[in-house]
Amino acid sequence: MSEIIRLEGVWKIYGKPPSETVALSDVSLQVRRGEFFGVVGPSGSGKSTMLHLIGGLDRPTKGRIIVDGSEITSMRRDPELSAYRNRTVGFVFQLFYLVPRLKVLENVELPLIKRGLPRSERKSLALEALKVVGIDHLAYKYPTQLSGGEQQRVAIARAIVAKPKILLADEPTGNLDAASSKTVMETFKRLNRELGMTVVVVTHNLELIWSCSRVARMYSGRLAGIYTPESYNELIASFIKKS
Repeated sequence: MSEIIRLEGVWKIYGKPPSETVALSDVSLQVRRGEFFGVVGPSGSGKSTMLHLIGGLDRPTKGRIIVDGSEITSMRRDPELSAYRNRTVGFVFQLFYLVPRLKVLENVELPLIKRGLPRSERKSLALEALKVVGIDHLAYKYPTQLSGGEQQRVAIARAIVAKPKILLADEPTGNLDAASSKTVMETFKRLNRELGMTVVVVTHNLELIWSCSRVARMYSGRLAGIYTPESYNELIASFIKKS
């Protein structure tokens, strides 16, 4: 299986000496095409920073990031990075970031507007995305009429409506109850299995790692290890010990 994401000696440093903060320190890793990859670690370990760098939302201080054969660290902010974010990656965050005054269907259409697609095509693609995540029957509701789990599935539909190769999820179940969290993770697994979408999930919830094919553990900005299902119990033990 070929890689789709590669980090080579990536650093992210905020501020300047003597008050600088090292968020990532010399991180190198690869994510395989079509993989369900997890990233865990305590708060402040650098896991969300790494996800934002992969998504082109921020730039590393040093190092290279190659995604789907293109070095995004050499891209200009506009138009190259904007096009990359719009076409290659989809984002799901802990907060849903839905527009309350727009209906569900209109929220899902938003990433397609920048592409200049006609209204009829946007509607068709948005309905398709909502069907994929199992909530097309809610297309004409407003976000405030939905449960937290339903709102997160709207956010997932918005993230996949442009058919990205990679789905990046940052603490996607952080605001959800156990039942809604399970539904959201099942949705991610279905997107990964049925559509072949590469999924990278950042989480502090160790129960979610059992959905992943591999998991990276971050600690104090460094990559502390890569684990497979056979060693997840070891991961849990080391996480609890050092967190």
